[in-house]
Parts: sequence; structure tokens; C-alpha cells
Amino acid sequence: MPIPPEPTLRAAVRWLERLPQSGVARCRALFTNHRDFSDLTPTQYEVAYAWLATTGLLDSLVGPDAPAQRVFTSAISTGGTTWLQDFDVLVRTVDELPEDALLAAEALGISRPKAFEHVSALWGKVDTEERARIGLAGELALFRLIKANVPGDVTHVAANCDGLGYDIAVSSPTANALIEVKSTRRQSRATIYLSRNEFETMRREPTWTLVLLRLDIDMEIVAINTVTRTWIEKVAPIDSSIYARWETARIEVSPDQIRRGIIALPDNISLL
Repeated sequence: MPIPPEPTLRAAVRWLERLPQSGVARCRALFTNHRDFSDLTPTQYEVAYAWLATTGLLDSLVGPDAPAQRVFTSAISTGGTTWLQDFDVLVRTVDELPEDALLAAEALGISRPKAFEHVSALWGKVDTEERARIGLAGELALFRLIKANVPGDVTHVAANCDGLGYDIAVSSPTANALIEVKSTRRQSRATIYLSRNEFETMRREPTWTLVLLRLDIDMEIVAINTVTRTWIEKVAPIDSSIYARWETARIEVSPDQIRRGIIALPDNISLL
């Protein structure tokens, strides 16, 4: 559903401000009969109430954030905003906020800097959850694919322990591999997050391999590639002081640093 229009957003805030103390019936009577709330129609209040129910905001009426902020972030997250998943690339400054976000912020009395702050925090939360969901789907899909096509022992080690620095261990008569799986549904670019533990495991284990998957909307594998180890080591951060240490690196994978298939497995197997 799209971001609601201004009257719906304003009415939604009024509901959230008064529901905890007054209840639905009393609020409805207040909005219908009191002159202070007559700038919006009863229908607009009902549309706003239905929208609040759809977004889940009625399930938790009291929260740490102000009602206007809660309505704003819910409007952005549920409003079918195609730019949200690429917010980190498309929106670098306040001036680059999309028009639909600016209109929603203006309707709710939220300044542009605050709107940017709220959307940035929302993107971080959404991105983290989405990466975890896509990452797990990719791991499971690749594990099943390798197990069905490669003879020997294939273990999804990350299912039991996520601290080994790799996700899948393969031990076959022809090859051994410790596979770290990174997955994306994006077609235009590939951004991966590499932990320090994964990086140090790569440096320590000669059979460590980073496999980059592209998944479709149904979480099915559409492409399997290996990212060049030497390039990863070259672009990874370097600690510049004994007082600071990097723990996670965000890496934009260069297209010329990927090789089709899983190079560490027999015949550079692509499994597709």
C-alpha cells in the first residue's frame, strides 16, 4: 500500500496520542463532535484507524518514540517505497530525500534533518533483517545443492555454530572447501558484509572460499560465483592503531573480481 495522504497521517497521530488514555469509543466521539478536531472528517479518522491496524501500530500503543515518528516510519516501511532498500546509495544527504518521504514528514511536522535521521535508522533495521533472511535462505539452498551434487561429507556448520568463519564445510575425495556464503537479490550491484573473524579465517585456511549467490524473489539460486581471495585481502580495512580494530567491513564487490561457479570444488562446479 502507498504512503497515506496527509489527512490520514495526521489523523493517525491523533489516534495514537489519545488511545492509551481514552479508548476507541471515546476517541471516536471526540473526533466526531469536538470542534478542535473538525478539520478532519469522521471518514478520514476511520481510514486512519484502519491503516493503524494494518501496520500493527495498534498492537503497541505506548512506545519510546513519539506518535508522529512512529506514524512516519510505519508509513515509509509499509508504503511500498522502492528506494528504501537502496537508501544508503540513493540518499546520501537530507537534500536527496525522496519527495514522498518529504511530504509525509511535512504532514507530520517533522523537520527534514529528523526525517533523514528516522529513515536512516529505519533502513538500518530493515537492511539488517533482510540480510539475515536472504543470507539464511542462500546458505540452505547452496548446502542442499552441494550435498546433492558433490560426493563426500557436506556439513552446514553455521546451522550449529556461526562463529567458525565459514558456513559450509565440504570434504570429498577430490576437493576440500570451507565455504563462506554471501547472498543478494540485487541485480545491479553486490554488497557484502565481511566479519573480522571471516577475514582472519580466510587468511588462516587455504581452502576458505567466499561464494556469492544471486537469488530470485522466491529465494532460488540464479547465479553462483566465487569472489577472488587476493582481492578481498587487498580491499579489506587495515588497523591503523593498537587502540582501534575493525570488526565488520562493508565491501562492494567488483564485477571483475568474481569467477563463475565454486572454484574450490571439482570442475569449477556451478551446479546450475
